[in-house]
Parts: sequence; C-alpha cells; structure tokens
Amino acid sequence: MPTRIDRPLAGIRVVDCVSGPLAPITRTLAELGARVDRLVDETSLDPIDDIVANTGKIRHATPCDRATLDGLIADAHIVVDDNGRDPAPFLDGNPALVWMSVSPFGAGNPYSGWQATDPVFHALSSELARSGIRGHAPLLPPGELAFQCAGTQGAYLLVAALYRALRTGEGEHLDFSALDGAVQALDPGFGISGSATMGRPARALNRDRPVKGIQYPILPCADGHVRICLLAPRQWRGMFRWMGEPEAFAAPEFDQIVTRYKSHGLLPAITAHFAGKTREMLEREGQAHGVPIAGLLSLGEFMASDHARARRALTEVPGPDGAPVTVPNGMLVVNGQRMGVPGDISDEDATVRAGAEAIDRPFDGLRVLDLGVIVVGAEAGRLFADGGADVVKVESRAFPDGNRQSYLPYSLSVSFAAGHRNKRSLGIDLRSEGGRAVFLKLAATADVILSNFKPGTLESLGIGHEVIARTNPGIVMVDSSAFGADGPWSKRLGYGPLVRASTGLTELWRYPDDPESFSDSVTIYPDHVAGRVSAIGAVALLIRRLRTGVGGTASVAQAEVMLAHAGAAAARVSRGEPLAKPRDVPWGVFAAAGEDDFAVITVRGQADWKALCGAIGHDEWLTDPEFATAEGRRAHRMRIDEGVAAWCAPRAPAEIAETLQAAGVPSAPMLRVGDLLDFGYFTERGLFRCESHPFLDEEVVSERHQYRSTRHTEPAQRPAPLAGEQSIEIVREWIGMDEADAAALAESGVLEPTQPAVYALIEKTRAKAAVA
Repeated sequence: MPTRIDRPLAGIRVVDCVSGPLAPITRTLAELGARVDRLVDETSLDPIDDIVANTGKIRHATPCDRATLDGLIADAHIVVDDNGRDPAPFLDGNPALVWMSVSPFGAGNPYSGWQATDPVFHALSSELARSGIRGHAPLLPPGELAFQCAGTQGAYLLVAALYRALRTGEGEHLDFSALDGAVQALDPGFGISGSATMGRPARALNRDRPVKGIQYPILPCADGHVRICLLAPRQWRGMFRWMGEPEAFAAPEFDQIVTRYKSHGLLPAITAHFAGKTREMLEREGQAHGVPIAGLLSLGEFMASDHARARRALTEVPGPDGAPVTVPNGMLVVNGQRMGVPGDISDEDATVRAGAEAIDRPFDGLRVLDLGVIVVGAEAGRLFADGGADVVKVESRAFPDGNRQSYLPYSLSVSFAAGHRNKRSLGIDLRSEGGRAVFLKLAATADVILSNFKPGTLESLGIGHEVIARTNPGIVMVDSSAFGADGPWSKRLGYGPLVRASTGLTELWRYPDDPESFSDSVTIYPDHVAGRVSAIGAVALLIRRLRTGVGGTASVAQAEVMLAHAGAAAARVSRGEPLAKPRDVPWGVFAAAGEDDFAVITVRGQADWKALCGAIGHDEWLTDPEFATAEGRRAHRMRIDEGVAAWCAPRAPAEIAETLQAAGVPSAPMLRVGDLLDFGYFTERGLFRCESHPFLDEEVVSERHQYRSTRHTEPAQRPAPLAGEQSIEIVREWIGMDEADAAALAESGVLEPTQPAVYALIEKTRAKAAVA
C-alpha cells in the first residue's frame, strides 16, 4: 500500500470560484491537504493549463451560484472568487470565513476595469524595463511568470489570513489584486535586492538594458554553454587556481568584483579554459574548486535529469485525452514527505476549530529565529515580522549576510533596510559551545526557525530539528536552498542565476533571432517568491499545530518553485508539443514616443482583434480575408506589427495604453522603477510607503500592505537593525538572562552586540556627507 502522506492543511475546506490564470492560487492549498471544491462552469484556460492549475481539486459540474455556495460555505474556511460577488451575506452566516476577491487590478479604483495579461503585468511592475540586453528593445520574459508569482503571493495571503481566523474566530474579506501580487513577489523594484543590482537601488539602474554578458556570464563549451557566478573573493581565487594561476590576473585587485568586470581579458581567458570541455565536466571541476557554475540546460533536460528524478519533482496525471501528462509535483517537502499532487482527500480525523484570541495581526505573539540570508531568507522573515511576530535576525561577524554589503562602511543600505524592517538582530557565534547553548535556549522558546543555508549546515552546528524538537516539540523549522535538501545536486553552490540556468529558464529568456542573447542577468527571480513559499510552508505547519500541538519541518527548493511556475511548459514538453502556445497578433513590445519608451499590446482573441482595429483606425483589416483567423494573422504578423508600430510611434506610452484599454484591449506603458511611486494605480491602491531610518539619509521605499482587507492592520515601522543591535535585550527577554551574564558573554565573544565604534563610525560618515 502507498505511504500515507500527512498533509498539514488536512481538514481545511476551500471553495474555488476562479476561472482564469489565477486558478493556481488554490492548487498549493490542495497539495498541502486542503479539500478544494472547484465550482467553475467555464474556464478561459486551455486544457493543459487547466490540468496543471487544477489537478487535485474536486470539480463540481454545478455552477457557482448562490444555492451551491450556501451548501458548501457552511463548512468552508476559505472562498476564492473572481466574479465580484458581495461576500457580506456569506460572512454573516460563517463569521470565521476568509473570503478572497480576486481581480487583475483590485476593486474600486480607476484601473479596476483594465484588461490584464502577463506582458501587461511585466510592463507595469517594471520587470520589463530590466529585461533584455543593451541596444535591443525590452524582452518579454518567457512563460507567465507574473501571473504565477501573483498566484503564489495569493496562496501566502490566504494561509496567513486563515491562521488569524483560526486563532481569533474572525474571518475577513481580502481584496487581492494580481498586479499587487506580481509587483511584490516577482522581482520588486522597491525592497530587498540581490547582487543583480550591483549594490545599487533598482531605481538607480541605467534606463537602458544591461550590457550583454557582463553579469553572471554565460560562456560556450563543448556541448553548449555554462554560467558562472564569481561573487566572493574566495570564489574568484578558486577560479584563478582552476585556470592555473595565470600571471595576467594575479594582482590582488582581482579579488574585487569591479576589477573583474572591467577586465577586457578575463572572460576570453576563462572561455579559452572552458573550450573542449562538456557542461558536466565543467560543473564537476568547478565545484571541486569552489566555483559556482552550472550548465545551461533546456527545460526538457532538467526534467530528465537524475536530480529531478531523485527528488520526485515531477509526476504523471491523466491528460486531456486520457494519455499521461507530466506535471510538477509540488513546491514543498513537509516532514520529509513531498507535498505533490494529492490523491483522495480524507479529513475525517483533522477537525479544525477556531479559537478566540484577541490579536490584530496573524502572527502576533509568535517568536521567530531568522537565520536567513540574502533575498530568500530576508523575505521569509520579513513576512512574519510585518505580520506581527517578534523576528530575531541571527547574525555572525565571521559570516555576515551578503546583503550587509554596502557603500556605507557600517553595513547598512536601503535594500537591507527594506528587507529587514520590523526585525531585531542578535549577534552570536554559533561555532562556539557557548553560542550553541544560548541558541538552543532561545530555540526552546521559539515558534518558528527559518534558514536558507547549504543543506546540512544547521545539523553540522548541532542545532538541527532533531536536537531542537527534544525540548520544543512544537517548533516549526523551514529551510530553503537552491536545489533541495537531498538529491545529486543538493550540495551545489546555489544562486538564482545558476538555478535559472539549470532549470531551462535562461535558455528560454532570449531574443528569438539571437541564440546568444541570454537576457535574465538582472532579475532576482525566484528569490522573492521562494521566500513566500517558505512562509506558506511555515504557516501551514502552524495551522496544523493548532490542532495537534506538534510542529514539523518544511523544505523548499528554488529549482522546484521555478518548475512549478513552468508547469504548463513542462506538460507540453512531456507530450512533445511546442513550449509556447501560439499567440494572436499583435503580442509584444512596441516603441513609443520618448527616450527609450515602450508600451505592450496583447491580443487574446477575436474580440480583442476587432477592438484593436477600431481603436487604431485599421477597420479595413477586419474585412481582409487574410486576417480573418488567428492563423492568418500570424502568417502576416510582420505586416500587422508594422501597422501597429506606426500608430504607436508618435504617441506616449500612457496614451497608447489608455486608448487601447478603453477599447478593451490589454495594453500598458512600460514603467521603470522610478515611475512606480507616481503611477496612478499604485497611488490609488496606496501600495508603497516611504520610511525613514535613523542611520540612513535616503528614504526607504517598501510596500505599505500586501493586500486590502476588512481586518488587516498595516505593518509597523520599526527600522531594520544594525548587526547585533539588540543582542543583550533579546537574551534577557527571551530566556531571562541577567545583565551580568549577558555582558560576560559579550565580553567573551559568544554574543556579538553592536560595538560603540560602529555608532561613532555612523556619526563620522554622516557628518562627512553633510559637509560634502
């Protein structure tokens, strides 16, 4: 008999009334054990997309009308609806119900009637402005990353709201905008950023696209290409040794990333060193030298890899014609079991009842130890901090968080401030016996521990789940890594660019007429959205803990987050079909009036085509028999694109979008990060807020809220900490350590509070800047 899978959301009942590309919101809940009743009489998804988005849900033939809803909602915990229904009558009958109204642009604002497609979201989120290579037009990212990231954000918001409702007995109505979700979870221009921005705020990047091949270079080899990420000095020294220590690059200045970027001879020398070697050989040799490297694989190659098979990252389900189709097998591993495609739903032994706690935010009263680093770790912890938890960022002077790197000499930046707001910092030496003992005492009082180190790191430090659960059986521990906690690739050095290369995304992210134009160099996907998947796993286990008292573990592989988002493409690969669905014409980016300004226009079908022809004054196209069908229009794409381009050229991007949206055609101006604060939609939604930090002269821009809600409280505005800033107060508050003992641990180096010299350096730096 198959092993029974213990799914943490067993007993949770969800009613799904979403018909479009946001249907995947509830698939994650189904994988985690919720019973999802799907009431959609028609769907705009094609058969493959429908299977990927909705496998594991219980489909009802009856329409999603009031009578059917009444029958299901009496026992439901969550309703997700895109029909604009008034939830008030349903909430009256079920006061603990969480109702999410889903729409592209949210309710009650001037953009609520706009039409959305993935390109529209890329344009409005600023992702499009950063995609492509210099000298070319912006490049639309492959697949439907914006909708997929929005769906994951929606799933996180649902479990967070559900956790609050189960604690308090009070439901709420969430107004979820898919654009808000895409802006926050795909690659936010405001917020924490990684090395892709080279230490600068995303809004300070060049208006043009990045230069080809500068960041995370992709180099040819015997059987394709490989990508390298030489970030830390130790990684460069490994590369230097691997190359045989050539004299031309022996100067100590090459330890600096800027020197390596400026060198005209370095990349050609590395390319020559790679010549004649296969991807597999280079991966093996590079890893032996400590060089982060990955072969560029197609999606099909990743699906067929030993690693994907060992991880059970894919599974088969019946296709639209009854033949098997391969689909992603979930994004989370919980308590060692993969939360993949669910089978029969059984929740007889998993009754979930609401409590009556008096809290405002979902995570009020929780204690979180945040060992996360860089972007993924920062985001998972920040979600808990914004949600009311006491989040302690655990730091070490010997191994500082890479996001502490800054042009300021005291390791603080606008990016770090945005990613770690509402947290406190504990400086501690976990390699020492005293540090380990203090951490274990803190862990005994914690609710959640988050990390994203190389697999096995916590166990090697003696602070793994098995050790902590002996004194704290309710602890929830979540880890994230590039390729997962096990499998042949688990020990690989993992950065987002290498994960994108290994899973087939980089291979797809290029201009169709230039096979060497790989264009994903400044995106930070999937870091932000993987942080949300980590939070989903943690909250799901906290929900289970409400009824069992027991915690557990959840594990996230960034590669599998990306695979889940490419689920429809993976299914098509398994059936030998083209990766991309044929699109109607036009579907793309068009130059507008202005300096390097563009707009996107997308036609989804016959109705959009007719509206477009009328809006741009080409009614004659409607009577042209060659344009009568989508296939005919695709055959004459160049002629149509030329006509659309001529109409766009003298018009500003905003005029193009407003004219076409008024006609019902999905269109949007391409915004840059600096445009977001003043764009009408974002001011109407109040999505961003400007915060001040006591040790920064620049303002910190970050999200004001993650969604509109009848009960949601806006996050607090506690500034991000200096490294170790609250070390003494944390050990005194959490474990009752007296002041003398805490001071002794600081004196011995076990605790690492912020030194007085740091505050003096801050004053000196700011005084110097004021004079300048």
